[in-house]
Amino acid sequence: MGPLLVLWLAVCLSGTWAVDRGNFKTCDQSAFCKRQRALKPGQSPYRALLETLELTNTKLTLQLINDNNKVRLLLELYRLQGNMTRVKINELKPLKPRFEVPDVLINDPPTEPLSLLSRDENGVVLSLGADSQRLIVSAKPFRLDIMEGREVLLSLNSRVTLTSHAPSHPTHPRIPRTLTSHAPSHPTHPRIPRTLKAKEDEKVEDGMWEETFKSHTDSKPNGPSSISLDFSLPGVENVYGIPEHADSLKLKATDGGDPYRLFNLDVFQYEVFNPMALYGAIPVMLSHSAQRTMGIFWLNAAETWVDISSNTAGKTVFGQMLDYVQGSSETPQTDVRWISESGIIDVFIMLGPTPTDVFSQYASLTGTQAFPPLSALAYHQCRWNYNDQEDVAAVDQGFDDHDIPYDFIWLDIEHTDGKRYFTWDPHKFPQPKDMLQGLLDKRRKMVTIVDPHIKVDSSYKIHNEIRSKGFYVKSKDGGDYEGWCWPGNSGYPDFTNPEMRAWWASMFAYDQYEGSMENMYTWNDMNEPSVFNGPEVTMHKDALHGNWENRDLHNLYGFYVQRATAEGLIERSGGVERPFVLARAFFAGSQRYGAVWTGDNAAEWDHLKISIPMCLSLGLVGVSFCGADVGGFFKSPSTELLVRWYQTGAYQPFFRAHAHLDTPRREPWLFGPENTALIREAVRQRYALLPYWYQLFYHAHHSGQPVMRPLWVEYPQDTATFSMDDQFLLGRDLLVHPVTEEGARGVTAYLPGKGEVWFDVHTFQKHNGAQNLYIPVTISSIPVFQRGGSIIPRKARVRRSSSCMEHDPYTLFVALSPKRFAQGELYIDDGHTFNFDKQKQFIHRRFSFANNALSSRNLAPGSQFTTFSWIEKIVILGASKPSKATLKTPDGKESLLEFEFDTSMSVLTLRKPGVNAGLDWTVVLQ
Repeated sequence: MGPLLVLWLAVCLSGTWAVDRGNFKTCDQSAFCKRQRALKPGQSPYRALLETLELTNTKLTLQLINDNNKVRLLLELYRLQGNMTRVKINELKPLKPRFEVPDVLINDPPTEPLSLLSRDENGVVLSLGADSQRLIVSAKPFRLDIMEGREVLLSLNSRVTLTSHAPSHPTHPRIPRTLTSHAPSHPTHPRIPRTLKAKEDEKVEDGMWEETFKSHTDSKPNGPSSISLDFSLPGVENVYGIPEHADSLKLKATDGGDPYRLFNLDVFQYEVFNPMALYGAIPVMLSHSAQRTMGIFWLNAAETWVDISSNTAGKTVFGQMLDYVQGSSETPQTDVRWISESGIIDVFIMLGPTPTDVFSQYASLTGTQAFPPLSALAYHQCRWNYNDQEDVAAVDQGFDDHDIPYDFIWLDIEHTDGKRYFTWDPHKFPQPKDMLQGLLDKRRKMVTIVDPHIKVDSSYKIHNEIRSKGFYVKSKDGGDYEGWCWPGNSGYPDFTNPEMRAWWASMFAYDQYEGSMENMYTWNDMNEPSVFNGPEVTMHKDALHGNWENRDLHNLYGFYVQRATAEGLIERSGGVERPFVLARAFFAGSQRYGAVWTGDNAAEWDHLKISIPMCLSLGLVGVSFCGADVGGFFKSPSTELLVRWYQTGAYQPFFRAHAHLDTPRREPWLFGPENTALIREAVRQRYALLPYWYQLFYHAHHSGQPVMRPLWVEYPQDTATFSMDDQFLLGRDLLVHPVTEEGARGVTAYLPGKGEVWFDVHTFQKHNGAQNLYIPVTISSIPVFQRGGSIIPRKARVRRSSSCMEHDPYTLFVALSPKRFAQGELYIDDGHTFNFDKQKQFIHRRFSFANNALSSRNLAPGSQFTTFSWIEKIVILGASKPSKATLKTPDGKESLLEFEFDTSMSVLTLRKPGVNAGLDWTVVLQ
């Protein structure tokens, strides 16, 4: 029956073509969310016991008391280096510990001393150091305010929703039980910690001790344990982040609808413009105004709902204008309420004040984007599934025959022996090393899928070892947890166990993963985890990871799977080679281990459009390596949609085409010569820009700055950019406005920056900033603009793969500002090892144009690396015609350069400087 059931599941999934919303909970169907959301702001029973205040060099501690039941909580406040504040609230004397998220923070955040400024019976005032920042603790009701001068930056519990429901007090239905369990006695749940004797007449609300959704029952052996806290942001109308949702970049007010949900789920062909949970969850929100950018990091891995309200939400443009005309004095404010099913309150408040500061602050907590191999930034070809070795060879040859570069070809689940991961189908892939060697000979690579559900089969080595070592997740009854996924009946390794992760990593060794080679990398799909017959298509919340329920750490599972896989790829090379791992589920900190994608999208125009804000949202919270399945995973795109998707994907960080098993084949050359040429051109544009992409990822790895970013990140005071999510910046120097409307004959791009200029990268036409520019488009158009004042390196000689371009020369595109100035960088290393970090083997150059001279200087004097690449051509946009151009090198040599000048476009082209890309040089224009 096993294979028949899996076949039935596959048929049902492939024939549905739309999400069944009935499979996934709304807030009203989630008992803890419904209870918490029913609470309205009001008088809080919590007050701070100021006499318990203790102040040390590292933190402030203070007890909070619930005046209704006398239960005490412990508040810890930390002033962190880098303009951050940490707030933790936990039980003072827990009978049963609550889960605190491990492994996400890269270290214990360094603290700075808090100093007490004043104190009376109403509260205390603390100094947060620079810029007159103060933290005010109000005693009754308990509240925290962070101020700078006279301005309130953020208030915590100002709406007094610090709460966690318990049915202990029928006369006080809103009593916060935050981080304690004072539930009524329950004869079938002896494990419940209790801090207060229940009254006989207390009412137990539905879903507190047991909750049923569809046919699944959650036993809740520890009773209700949810937590909640609100944050008020005066002066703020724009908030972003908390991915993953298929919604606009700017988060919407949730009044009258569901909150945004963070709960990793396998959502089949998701809907767009919807707050439903998807595959990943990063509980980080950014607020932005023309005055300041801040961030809130809610470190909790349980199911979480986020409510957003705003006093300006829902106002029409006319209403906003009326407020302005009438002189309305109402200050904009956004209120955010976080609700989690379990765990503790552990929140980091990142005070900015600039977007760059917030990115750096968050990176200091959870780390930066892993620096990928250069080839991973090139084009990837995938489908479910390439049938056999001959099919792989034919597709590979097809790219050569049609002169389209690619770097990776992917194999989905059908390449395995009966969905047994780490194996090959002996009939379809009998000689995997021969196949991989054929790719390696062309300097290409492969990705194979390794999912975290393991076929329960006594003849399967992987299953037997996991079972014998006790590494499977356990059911509530203590046996191995099993559920249905692609192989049929499957076990789920407990990746929260470091011993399990170490064992999993060891399975990627070349002598363990038979048929693998150094040019084979890994894809972790279904790592939410996906359980076809589980509640909401995932694991039961009362499943056990050691002593903890899945309810406590559910959103961490995918993070750990990707981590263990990445560590395996590193270990197999002896720590030399950088890994490439793509994962569907993720959490805060996942950026340290690889790439993500937006999951099972569809071949629809709205799914193309939504890929932009989805990746922008991820970039804002640390995950720069993001992309969407080009062409759409489900359904079949029209040729126009497919071309437009290639054109968009070529300018998104992760560039992969992928398609469902039941869709017609869609390799780029199957849609006629004209469309093949259009796709070829889009892919070639990606390859020409690889030096710039690589430089952006180097910076993301070192500083946490997003690669693909909203316009407001670079133009934080330009209110026109705050809601834009149909165009974006790559770094700060390229602006991209993809064509995402069917049948479009034109698009309107906003070019920011008063007093700045932008150059069309295709025509070199110059345009002024701070304007909406209408651009007529044809099917070949990809509107991209280079910022005046920038220098971008490209490689014009596009070959069959990025590795084949390693030693090719560079062309520098110098776009002059109105003040005839420009600056840029070039980063070079070997493209695949950790030598850039461990041995400082890299080149990092600064290009500067000023006073009619273009120069290259070394930004990393302590580094050592040599390149065979040279500067082949320099194109200067917005230039004047010189009488001569002279190349000068440090050895005193001078040589005249050939040049051409286009008077109509003011473009100067300097030919064959011929200087090595790693050396100092200057070109002087006279």
